[in-house]
Amino acid sequence: MTQTDMTGTGATGAGSTGAEVNRVGVNKVEMAGATGAEATRAGATRAGATGAEVNKVEMAGGTGAEADGVPDAGVPQAVGAAPGGAPRAGRQRPRVHRAWFVAAVTFVTIIGAAAFRSLPGLLIDPLNEDFGWSRGTIGAAVSVNLALYGLTAPFAAALMDRFGIRRVVAVALTVIALGSGLTVWMTAAWQLLLCWGLLVGLGSGSMALAFAATVTDRWFTERRGLVSGILTAASASGQLIFLPLLSWMITRHDWRPAAVTVALAALAVVPFVWLLLRDHPADVGQKPYGATEFVPKPAPVPGAARRAVTVLFSALRTGPFWLLAGTFAICGASTNGLVQTHFVPAAHDHHMPVTAAASLLAVIGVFDVVGTIASGWFTDRFEPRRLLAVYYALRGVSLLFLPILLAPTVHPPMIFFIVFYGLDWVATVPPTLALCREHYGEDSAIVFGWVLASHQIGAALVAFLGGVARDAFGSYDVVWYASGALCAAAALMALVIRRRPTGPLAPAAPAVA
Repeated sequence: MTQTDMTGTGATGAGSTGAEVNRVGVNKVEMAGATGAEATRAGATRAGATGAEVNKVEMAGGTGAEADGVPDAGVPQAVGAAPGGAPRAGRQRPRVHRAWFVAAVTFVTIIGAAAFRSLPGLLIDPLNEDFGWSRGTIGAAVSVNLALYGLTAPFAAALMDRFGIRRVVAVALTVIALGSGLTVWMTAAWQLLLCWGLLVGLGSGSMALAFAATVTDRWFTERRGLVSGILTAASASGQLIFLPLLSWMITRHDWRPAAVTVALAALAVVPFVWLLLRDHPADVGQKPYGATEFVPKPAPVPGAARRAVTVLFSALRTGPFWLLAGTFAICGASTNGLVQTHFVPAAHDHHMPVTAAASLLAVIGVFDVVGTIASGWFTDRFEPRRLLAVYYALRGVSLLFLPILLAPTVHPPMIFFIVFYGLDWVATVPPTLALCREHYGEDSAIVFGWVLASHQIGAALVAFLGGVARDAFGSYDVVWYASGALCAAAALMALVIRRRPTGPLAPAAPAVA
């Protein structure tokens, strides 16, 4: 009897012989378009089996490799999923998404790079004593560093789209190490501008907050506010680690071992970035955290510089950009430019030991971690504009009280200021990021890079002008008061940013009513 005859007569009955059963299995698989691997599986049934037992073939119409449980090449497979994308029975999905591991590597990277953010304020007095350079001259180098930190960020976001996160961040860390290491041989002020201003500024800008924004946008569709808060807090965590260490080195030894420590810290993070960081969820066959569908990795975007400039000119035509850039410039002026750069020398002017002042700055970093993560949580639940207004108003009030709190010793009112200011230090970042996403969609990381540039330009101006004011007036009091007034203006600016209408992404609405 032929195979076709057997099929037509229903030879799969319970009384068929093993040979007939095998032939029926082969015939049925071949009719479904399967390969010989499936036919072999079907024909391997024990003699005397029924037709129902024979036809336990998992994937009719698939390839032989699929029948053997091997996923088809080129098709992304979720971890714990069977071929074809369905969850495999009896297997649980991983409880920790890969995106959280990428966020953890990013956190450690930012911590390692935070060493260079901790050093400028500690260098002002030692360099003044060693070389006789004025505070204005040293502040100018810090200003170049801060300005390049901001101006490089939007181009870095575009470079990450073009070459990938790993390559850009690894090169940036290497440049930071080079610039910091070379400062130990400098003998003139222009060398400080070159090494600390240019090289460290370019390197730090290439892995600034735009790095955290890019990782958040690619790997997460849910919990973005929380993740951006955690990654922003990493810089403060790095200050907590490095500020006491570097201030101890400078006090007990010299400023040069501290510069070498910064270089080594940057180099130590490079292997983590290269081996553990991934550019996109598609690289490991996963969906972004919280996504319902697989997101293919976009093709590299050529012309990174052109794209960054194009996005800038597009954003310049919108009201929200000017308001976000203005408020963030004041944020930078009142944090990186003022407190981070000038708090230690200002406290030293009041005869507070450098190690004690640096420890207070490190405590700001402790509460900054708490405040920034909490701000990310709030941003997922409350209106970002109102959060920004509250943050800037509270910061301005606290700065107005600082001149009367500085003293030779640490007392409870100063501790209260440190805790309060730490909670508000960069709590502005998550709501600012959220507003960038709301108004600029897929270009939000680059737009935020430009907003960050304004942050650093504000910081650079105050870092320089604060040193000039100290040289001119003999104290920093006027700088504290002026910064408090600027924070009040930022609170008002945040309140006039309009909400973007819900719906498909469209050009941003005018920001000012």
